[in-house]
Amino acid sequence: MSLELSASRDAFERACRVMPGGVSSAARAFGPVGGNPPILASGAGARVRDVDGNEYLDLVGSWGPLIRGHAHGDIVSALGDAVSRGTSFGATTELETRLAELVVERMPSVDLVRFTNSGTEATMAAVRIARGVTGRDTILKFQGCWHGHADPFLVAAGSSALSLGQPDSPGVPGATANLTLTAPFNDADAVAGMAARHDLACIIVEPVAGNMGCIPPAPGFLEALRRISDEHGICLILDEVITGFRIARGGAQERFGVSADLTTMGKTIGGGLPVGAFGGARRFMEHVAPLGMCVSQGGTLSGNPLAMAAGYATLAPLAGEAYDRLEQLGGRLEDGLAAPGVEVQRVGSMMTVFFGGGPKRCLEDVTRCDMDRFARWHRAMLERGVYLPPSQFEAFFVSLAHTEEDIDAIIAAHRDALASL
Repeated sequence: MSLELSASRDAFERACRVMPGGVSSAARAFGPVGGNPPILASGAGARVRDVDGNEYLDLVGSWGPLIRGHAHGDIVSALGDAVSRGTSFGATTELETRLAELVVERMPSVDLVRFTNSGTEATMAAVRIARGVTGRDTILKFQGCWHGHADPFLVAAGSSALSLGQPDSPGVPGATANLTLTAPFNDADAVAGMAARHDLACIIVEPVAGNMGCIPPAPGFLEALRRISDEHGICLILDEVITGFRIARGGAQERFGVSADLTTMGKTIGGGLPVGAFGGARRFMEHVAPLGMCVSQGGTLSGNPLAMAAGYATLAPLAGEAYDRLEQLGGRLEDGLAAPGVEVQRVGSMMTVFFGGGPKRCLEDVTRCDMDRFARWHRAMLERGVYLPPSQFEAFFVSLAHTEEDIDAIIAAHRDALASL
């Protein structure tokens, strides 16, 4: 299959003249897989269309938020109603309260919630609250877990899990990086040792890693983090920007039975519009301005009524049968993608395909897979009309808009792509 991409190529060259790399987020660049990205023009259900008219089965889903698919009628209608009343007020709206009530009802560890404009803002605020309440400065994150592009999170551990962080990006001060410790994902013993030697304000973790590929927590890992946090008075932050309301009605905390002190959310709670949120136990959230000790946080467009409308229309109808459906579709795709030399890791409706290297439990495991083969597979899948994240280190997503026929078409493209390699 050969796709016509002349208009996309011209559009991408135009974009490169006015935006760094032609993108507004580095994750969208096709550098890791080669070639230029198609320039997308529209989406409907489980499909997207580029400016050349080529149609793709979409497994990116705007990187996770579109759990009901593109341009779902309920969400489009809710946005139309909201925009007719005004695009922004800079004040509390009833829509904001309704979505907050829904979040609190579905995530039992959250007593109070505050909306932001992105997941990065949410994680920044959560760490600030943890530091303010505990009176400690040092935080612990995990190698390969992405919590946004704020300075404290752009840190690599080097060769030792016990080393102090070093800046992983120009512009991050060494003094800031030195307050971030890192450990291998799924290594509870390393965390226990660090907690015993350092006064940690918080442990922040993706309960299911989604930014080094989909890596589930090992049995007992999240429970160990909860226990260690309780023993040392550490704030446990579960970053559910990806997993929240995506892998279960109550997110990873419902699926794995572990509660956080603070939870960060995004993506699905905005139905595809820019949104984030953080929330948690009253003993932490009652210190957020204008309450308590007034840990500072704010945002002019936070709780934007359009994002609140889209988020409520996305979340409100999602009940048990929706997640059963996603589990069924995800399992069907996982089974169909499995092949000799191909490993599929999945949690619910998020998954990743790896080529070689054995099971993936941490970032070091991921670096042993065949990334060149992944890049060639990615290009072959795109040629066959399947749109995937352009990186080995990202998860892809099934939506409720996908049908069994769509899944089977993706599997057929995969088998043909493997044969071509």
